Amino acid sequence: MSRRCDICGKGPLYGNKISKSHNVSKRVWYPNIQSVRAVQQDGTKLKLKVCTKCIKAGKVKKA
Repeated sequence: MSRRCDICGKGPLYGNKISKSHNVSKRVWYPNIQSVRAVQQDGTKLKLKVCTKCIKAGKVKKA
């Protein structure tokens, strides 16, 4: 399963986890992706993987 929003293209962000003793290790932040049944302009329904920011903004019309 891809961890990318079908609407805005938001994907994982990479960075460092830094402990109190300043030990550095790699980590990943994943967007909150939800599977949503959406309606297109012509009335057809399809399943999309959409981030919650796009759902809240109303960029997706749920079926």
